[in-house]
Amino acid sequence: MRRGLPLAALLLTSAAAGCAAPDPGPPATPNPFAGCAAVAPGGGVAPAEPLPDLTLDCYAGGTVKLADVRGPALVNVWNTGCAPCREEMPALQRLADRTAGRLHVLGVVTGDTRPRAQSFGTDVGVGYPNVDDPGQRLMAALGKIGIPLTVLVDATGSVAHVHNGTALTDADLAELVDTHLGVAVPA
Repeated sequence: MRRGLPLAALLLTSAAAGCAAPDPGPPATPNPFAGCAAVAPGGGVAPAEPLPDLTLDCYAGGTVKLADVRGPALVNVWNTGCAPCREEMPALQRLADRTAGRLHVLGVVTGDTRPRAQSFGTDVGVGYPNVDDPGQRLMAALGKIGIPLTVLVDATGSVAHVHNGTALTDADLAELVDTHLGVAVPA
C-alpha cells in the first residue's frame, strides 16, 4: 500500500495541473505570431535576478535569449493541451493590444508542436511574439511543473512576480501588471 502512495500523489499533481501532454499537431500551418526582436534587445543593465539564460527559437524567425528580456514584460508559458492556457489566451492578446509600446508580451510554447501552436494562435487571433521551448527548459529552470505559468519581468530584467496554475482574466492581468510593473491597462 505504501508503494502506491507516491504514484497516487504524482497522478494527483498531474491532474491538478490541468494540462495533458499534447497530441501530434496538424501538418504545416502558417505562422500568426509577431517577431521577437523588440522583446529581448540584448545588452542593457545586468539584472539581479534575470530570467534563466536560455536561448529559444522565435516562431517568426531568429532567437530570443531570455536573460536579455527587459521589461516591463509578461512572459506566459503555455501549450495547446492545457485548458487554462487556452482560456487565458484571448485575455493575454487584449492585454498586448491595450499596452502596446508599454508592455512586452511574450508567449513560450512548451512541450507542444509548432504546427499545433501556430494553428491555435491563428484560431484564437493571437499575434504577440512566441518562442518555442519543446523541452520545457524554462519551467525546469524556474522550478515550476504546471502551466499556465506567467512571469512578470521589470525594466532591469529581474523577475518581479510569478503566477502559476490558474487562468488569468482581463482584470487579473491588469492588476498584476499595474501592481508589479507599474503599467496601467486602459479599459
